[in-house]
Amino acid sequence: MSAGSGSASRPHAAARRNPDAFFVLDTRSLGRRPGTMQEFHRIVTTKDRIGLDLIAIPAGSDVELDLQLQAVSEGVLVTGTVAASTAGECTRCLEPFTGEVELNLTELFAYPDSATEQTTEDDEIHRLIDDTIDLEPVIIDAIGLELPLQPLCSPDCAGLCPECGVRMAIAGSGHGHEILDPRWAGLAKFATESPGSGSPDSGAADPDH
Repeated sequence: MSAGSGSASRPHAAARRNPDAFFVLDTRSLGRRPGTMQEFHRIVTTKDRIGLDLIAIPAGSDVELDLQLQAVSEGVLVTGTVAASTAGECTRCLEPFTGEVELNLTELFAYPDSATEQTTEDDEIHRLIDDTIDLEPVIIDAIGLELPLQPLCSPDCAGLCPECGVRMAIAGSGHGHEILDPRWAGLAKFATESPGSGSPDSGAADPDH
């Protein structure tokens, strides 16, 4: 990547940033002296849903950031945890459920004039723009990898009855269905529809014959 290719996208990216708001961190007070560290704590209310189709952090949820920012020679290293509540739909019983997600972050944000920034492709590393760090794309990617593709309301969820569709959690241990061998299905139907099937004596011989 040429030195100018990273700079070309900066005006647009910087224009949509609100320094030190939501997931954007202002690093000016940290400075650039390697080894300088700063603790960072913030609760962010999400504007959009973050996650997968069946489970996600709902829009309007609180996301707790507990981070440490450290200046290094090539940029700012961000480490710490991100925690939030989740809402999903169980893939076994199809019922809605809620939970919690907590993930660990370790991400380097390169200085715009660093060797890392100049020699790394745009999609391979995150960058500081106007001394700010935008954590939103990092969190979106990390949450997508952390959440399960097939979420369950509980590890031992028994799902739905394959015959009637009732939730096994409320059906009870005695729930079941008599399964007729398909080889006898025609005979059972014949016996039910037979004119003499309604009376136990209907098949008895006529005493006059």
